[in-house]
Amino acid sequence: MSEQPASATATTTSQPAAKTEAFIDKAGEVRSAETLDAQAVTDWLKAQDIDLHGEPKVTQFSGGASNWTYRLQYDNVDLILRRPPAGTKAKSAHDMVREYTVQHALKEDYPYVPQMIALCEDESVIGCDFYVMERLVGIIPRSNLPKGLDLETTQVRELCTNVIDALIELHQVDYSANAELMSLGKGEGYCERQVSGWDKRYKKAKTPNVPSFYLVRQWLKRNLPADSSTCVIHNDWRFDNVVLDPNDPTTVIGVLDWEMATLGDPLMDLGSALAYWVQADDNKIMKQSRRQPTHLKGMMTRAEVVDYYLDKMGMQVDNWAFYEVFGLFRLAGIAQQIYYRYYHKQTDNPAFKNFWIIIHALHARCLILIAKHEGRQLASHDKVPAPVQKIAEKFLK
Repeated sequence: MSEQPASATATTTSQPAAKTEAFIDKAGEVRSAETLDAQAVTDWLKAQDIDLHGEPKVTQFSGGASNWTYRLQYDNVDLILRRPPAGTKAKSAHDMVREYTVQHALKEDYPYVPQMIALCEDESVIGCDFYVMERLVGIIPRSNLPKGLDLETTQVRELCTNVIDALIELHQVDYSANAELMSLGKGEGYCERQVSGWDKRYKKAKTPNVPSFYLVRQWLKRNLPADSSTCVIHNDWRFDNVVLDPNDPTTVIGVLDWEMATLGDPLMDLGSALAYWVQADDNKIMKQSRRQPTHLKGMMTRAEVVDYYLDKMGMQVDNWAFYEVFGLFRLAGIAQQIYYRYYHKQTDNPAFKNFWIIIHALHARCLILIAKHEGRQLASHDKVPAPVQKIAEKFLK
């Protein structure tokens, strides 16, 4: 059943309206190859008893490597439409039904989920499944905060803490009485499935100019823990997937991009999140690949995040290195799947050209973490190829 949207606007109180408006995340012109049949969508929504006034102004949010996201601005309501990219063969990779279901099921217990409006599984409307939700009006902290949004060190720490607290709150949701959430997972063995799955995906996507991750993959298998617990996990937790209050940029008002959410181990979710956590003292390659403002003065370090999280969750971990190494390996697998397409000329997007360098840097970080955990020097790993050894030793300086 369709639902009427909650308020899709925000008013300013602590800052001048024009200044606050400049910080709010905005959509741009629709890309020529990704046009949307707005009339078909409008007709379908009205058939679901959604009250719409006027013709929508259609814009599109940046990105496009994953699901396509459009803004439909009617006279009386502001909506977001999500659909898979054109030519998607496997629905499991861009499952709109699942993404909608997760958010719809979570809304009552997790306030940061946008209000779902309607789900369409009739491909005759625009050629694919899609769903529509309310637009959350706010700030999305990407690699840098919006120009002109200058936070004090204490505010940066508050923002950092609030983002981690939102993840903790998700991990504490009681899903046991929610049939829709219960259906997301496969039961115990999440850690083992993830290690095995990413091992296969990385080997399949490997190109000649990246490391094999042989030692890393073997170490993960040897150090595989039992699941610490099971909870709802986001699986793509980053600052650029949260929405901040325009009136108080330290406050989280929304969490986006639930396409990979599932039931799994919370420590695996945290480890995957920290793979993106580039801090102020990281090497040049990692800083150049940063996509969230975790370098700012006042942000926690990765180690501080782990300590804070474990304390708030009341958990203890014997081998945290496993979760951090897994997160880095998983990120390398994601990046390599993208780079594989560039290497084989399936895309000419210049943004992917140097992904192989980033993958080397991720590999080096994995080796460093493993070496520290094992209490040995990298030189003792005699199977590490010389070029990779050289890169890793360079980052140890």
